[in-house]
Order: sequence, then C-alpha cells, then structure tokens
Amino acid sequence: MVKKLLKTVFGHDNFRAFQEEAVEAILSNKDLLTILPTGGGKSLCYQLPSLVKDGTTVVISPLIALMHDQVSALKNNGIEAEMINSSQDYQEIQNITQKLVCGEIKLLYIAPERLSANGFIDLLHQININFFVIDEAHCVSEWGHEFRSDYRNLSKLKEIFPNVNISAFTATATKKVQEDIVNTLKLDNPIQLRGKTLRDNLLINSQKRVSNGRNQLLNFLQKHQKECGIIYAFSRKDVEKTAKFLQEKGYRADAYHAGLSSEVRSGVYTDFIYENIDIVVATIAFGMGIDKSNIRFVVHVSMPKTMENYYQEIGRAGRDGLPSETLLLYSKSDEIQRRMLIDNLQSSEYKNLMYSKLNKMYSFANSNECRHKKIGAYFDDELLECEDLCDSCNSQELESQDIKTQSMKLLSTIYRCEQRFGINHIIDVLRGSKSQKVYQFNHDKLSVYGIGEDLSKDGWIAVSERLFELEALDIGEFKATKITPIGLEILKGKIEVSIDKYKLQSIKKERKKDEILDVNDEIFEKFRELRREISSEQNVPAYIVFSDKTLVDFANKLPLTKDEALEVNGVGEVKFERYGERFLNLCIELKN
Repeated sequence: MVKKLLKTVFGHDNFRAFQEEAVEAILSNKDLLTILPTGGGKSLCYQLPSLVKDGTTVVISPLIALMHDQVSALKNNGIEAEMINSSQDYQEIQNITQKLVCGEIKLLYIAPERLSANGFIDLLHQININFFVIDEAHCVSEWGHEFRSDYRNLSKLKEIFPNVNISAFTATATKKVQEDIVNTLKLDNPIQLRGKTLRDNLLINSQKRVSNGRNQLLNFLQKHQKECGIIYAFSRKDVEKTAKFLQEKGYRADAYHAGLSSEVRSGVYTDFIYENIDIVVATIAFGMGIDKSNIRFVVHVSMPKTMENYYQEIGRAGRDGLPSETLLLYSKSDEIQRRMLIDNLQSSEYKNLMYSKLNKMYSFANSNECRHKKIGAYFDDELLECEDLCDSCNSQELESQDIKTQSMKLLSTIYRCEQRFGINHIIDVLRGSKSQKVYQFNHDKLSVYGIGEDLSKDGWIAVSERLFELEALDIGEFKATKITPIGLEILKGKIEVSIDKYKLQSIKKERKKDEILDVNDEIFEKFRELRREISSEQNVPAYIVFSDKTLVDFANKLPLTKDEALEVNGVGEVKFERYGERFLNLCIELKN
C-alpha cells in the first residue's frame, strides 16, 4: 500500500535516502527524529504515513508561508489539509474547527504558539490524533541558531498527550543540538535517522568580494538567465540597492525585507512563487517559509552570521534535485559588522557561542578546503572531498589553458550581432543553434554562425565569464553584452587570454545528475509557459502544478498516452486528472 501511494499520490517510483525508514518508523508507532538536508524530502516522510493511518496528523510549523505552501500542495494532490494561524478570521477558523471535529482533515498545520491559545488543547483532545510532527525541530534547542521559546514549550506535548507519538524533522543540527532535541521533546527511545549533509546537486562557490561585488554578481547571473533565485544581503538598504541595480540591468527582480509593509512583502512573495519575477533580493526575513522547488541559485552578497544560516539558505536551491549553484561573496568587513552585533548581546554564554559560530563561518568563506567537506565537519558528518562540486576542489587542478582563439570567436560574434543580445543568444549563434530567435534575426546567415560547435554551452559560458573578469565585456541596457576597449584589443589579437584549465575540463566530466538537464531549451520553455498559464488560471504556485524536474522529464519523453504520462517523474493519478490532458496535447503538438 505504501509503495502504491508513493506512486499514485506523489508520482514517485522510489524513495529517497532515509524516507522509507522514516515512514516505517511512524507506521510502527515509534518516536522519530529525522535530520535530512533541505531538498531531502522530509515532508513526504510524514505525509505518506498520515494517509495510511487513521486519524489526523498535527504538524507544528514555524511560518505561515511554509504552512500555506504545504497545504496548497497537499490539496493539489487531493489530500484534505488545512492550517490554523493568526492570519485567518474567526469564521474561517470556526469552519476548519468543525471539519476537524468531524474527522474530515488528514493533516492540520499549526504554529507552536497556537498550543498556548485558550481552549486549543481541549479541541485537540476531541479529535483522533495519529501522531504529531514538529518541523524545523532545531528551534527547540538553545544550542541551535534559531532558538524559539514557543518551541521550547513543546516539551509539554508528551505530558499532555502521553500516548501520541512525535516525529521531529530538521535540516540543520549538530550532534549536540540533536541530543538537545531528543531530551527537550522527551522522545521515547526514538528512531534517529541522520542523512549526509552532502547536496550532490549543489555547486558551491565562495569569493572575496571585490569593491561592491556588482560585477561578480552579474558574471554569476549570466549563467542563470530566466532562472529563479534568491540573493541575500546584509541590510535592508543593501537589499533595496541591489534590487534596483538588477532591475536597471533588465532582471526581473524585487526587494523583500521586514521594513516593507505586509502588503508589499506579500506581493513580492506571490510574484516569486507565481514566476512573475525571477529574483528576490532579501534579508534573512525571506526564505525559511518557501517550499518552492525550482530555485536554481542562491547568492549571498555578504557573509551570513552562522554556518547553520548559510547551510539552510543555500539549501533553498535545487530542492527538486536538479543541478543548482550558490555563490558567497565576503570580506573581512562582513566579519567585523557581524562581531559588532554580537558585542551588544547580554548573555555572556550566548555571546561566546555566537563568536565561535562567526569564526567558523569566516573560516569556511576564506578556506581553500573542500566546501562540502567543511560543511559536513561542522555538522559532525564525515565526508570525502566532493572532487568537482565546489570551487576549492576545482581549483586544486589549476593549470592555465590558452583561450585566445575562443575569445576572439566569442567577441567577433558579439560584434556581428551588433552588441544587442545577451550572452546566451551569442552562444546559440556560435554553436549553430536552430532556435527560433536565431532564425528570427537571420543570425544563421552570419559568417560566425556555428564556428563554436567544438565547445559545449557551459564551455562558452566559462569563456565569457573569463572575459567579464578581464573587463573585456560589460552588460548594457536590457542585459545586452557589450565589448569594452580591452575586448577590442583582444578581438584584434593584441592581448593573450588564458583560463584555469579546470573550468573547461570540469564541465566535460560526465556526472549522472547532469544528464537530466540534457533537454532542448525551447521545448522546456514551452512546458514552462503551459505551467505558468495553468498556475495563473487556477491561482496556484507554478511549482505546485509540476516541478522543473517533471517538466524536464516531459520534454525528454514527450508522452502521448495517459500510461506514458504516468511514467513521468512527479505525475500521479490526481495530477494527471487535473493537468494531464493539456500536457499531452502539448506533447502531441511538439511531436508534430
């Protein structure tokens, strides 16, 4: 039954690491603590057994936005789920309460402070609770990075409901925090599952910030055109300046921080999850409650205060398992600013703890060691070096390679295209792409068309990044790539250009996870457009309709029947009934 539900409801053929063990523990009526990295599929660990067990599952979650996303996704899968929180009016809460008492709700999401509300415990005693779920369980620990007093009060759950099991989940916990969670929640001989911290679909980079870091940011974003991402900044002022800068460069970006009105913040959040904008520039006030699976990159334009914050924030990229990238820009001034904030804390014990965490964060940013291995060590997880998933491991193979010819080809193509297009279009022309845009502007008739077929798309991106580093290229209006005076000298053959050899070699390494992205860009974009259209019509976030991973599988397989569509990753019976015919019609259109 469990495997059948996994396929028909959630659309997956197999469990991810530790999911099956977590499901079995809950079905065996055991207390459970599960520590899995963001994107490891923690939600399924309790949602699936909730469907098997009689009664209602009560999920304690810290943020309204997180609850809203989870409930929306469950309802979209045909599962009865509701939330009760401070954003709802009296009548709405009464309606949900009535459904709850009548046993019509499978999963109920609440904030921890709701347990202290007058009469709420009495209400819970009236329903058949099959088990409690505590999400973001690290918040119960004073040794964690996000201790919350309301979470500490969850220690009373075992006293009030001695016969109800508890399942706790978190992505960030050292061994000390793990022990504190078990003791605080009074878990009874719990099953403890601890996944590896390694996110093998995340490429992690850290660079010392040069000046204000704007050029480094633009170079990075060149690789992520039309992709969703989050950029974290230190202050509200930094957030607004960065968002404005990106808007002026033609990016669909907006600012989000606690100083904005709730109406403005809600608008930015909605625009992001419905893909009306691609980038949110934010303080840490944004992100924790996001269940959006197709975030392709996370950038920190200043250093976070702790490794826990950093690991949790970069974990918002690539939740769907597809390759994603992170960039940390830092300087010594970041460390000084953070230290000044800690100086103002009252408790000397907590102050020393935060000094220690800050030192470890700066050491990570400034390190030449494998970044995945250092993250693992911080969370008491022994990892081997990642080999090619961070800048430190890649740079261990440093060896210069001459790219003068490739640089001249790229610059010549920019020139022939009249410096009016972004780098992705330039690369399409170089590689002889048959995209509609290339034909639309007759760029297939140019003498440079197809002269770069010998290098992959990622290879040409590496060449362009090197030229941006050398200030041979700049970004003009509407993200058009411009040639600078230095670029003209390179184009004339007067300046030699070389690149770290690993930057060209590493992109040629065959990794299993890269194969999933081997999809025609135009076809993938057609599926994105259909998803966006359905999202708008039905007023649900785009990623809840289908994830990017599902769209990639659709684009690769182009199924023509229901049975074939149900073999697409992430397509279950409920999702097919809702959206399947429209996606099949698009597949037929594309095949013809």
